[in-house]
Amino acid sequence: MCEPVTIATAVGLGLGAAQTVSQVQGQKQQGKAQARAQANASAAERNRYLQETASMRVQQGQEEVAAAQRINASARKAREARATARVSAGEAGVAGLSVDALINDLTKEEAEFNFATQQQIEMNDVGRNMQLKNAGLGFSNNMLRINKPIEQPDYLGAAISGAQTAMSTYKTLK
Repeated sequence: MCEPVTIATAVGLGLGAAQTVSQVQGQKQQGKAQARAQANASAAERNRYLQETASMRVQQGQEEVAAAQRINASARKAREARATARVSAGEAGVAGLSVDALINDLTKEEAEFNFATQQQIEMNDVGRNMQLKNAGLGFSNNMLRINKPIEQPDYLGAAISGAQTAMSTYKTLK
């Protein structure tokens, strides 16, 4: 028959070892779950960022097309206005510097409109580049927030806790 002290020692060591293994396995599973959650959150953040920047680029393209259409319409109207002025001046028998001044004034108005439109495009681009930079910084900050270091299993702590359980069980059964 086994002595009670030997049984108490064996039970205490068994419980301590089981607790140590259980703690380490739990910590490993928790680390794997956290890694999966981080990977999923990182993928979602990447998709969000790509969608945000793509949306900004689509808007930029639409604004540039609209500006080009305005410039083309302005050029067409300016050509028509100059042609009308020439024909009217010719029918009225007017020629010389006054007609040239009128034509030059119409050309100047077209150039001013084109310049203002181009300036607006450039200002929009500056603002959009700032938005893209801020989106990139937000993406980086979110990725840092999401991907915190994952705590590794604490083998020493689990072993000490298991040893404490073994000693406590031993003392109780003794």
